[in-house]
Amino acid sequence: MNKSRLRWQCRRGTRELDKLVVWYLDERFDDAGEKEKSAFEALLELPDPDLIGYLLGKQLPAEESARRVVECIRSRNQQQ
Repeated sequence: MNKSRLRWQCRRGTRELDKLVVWYLDERFDDAGEKEKSAFEALLELPDPDLIGYLLGKQLPAEESARRVVECIRSRNQQQ
């Protein structure tokens, strides 16, 4: 999937969620492995409540590569 399409999918409707996923796309996506890129794309397909649960809540995805993406984004959010 091309980055412009991913950037469009990062527009979630809540500023905080938008900032988190756009940060990952801009700062980490290009250096990620294929599994991690696929995991990020799959996370963007989730409904907002599920994505918020992962990124801002305590839930973690079952898949390891998705969990790595979530933990990376969470750690960035905690540093801010």
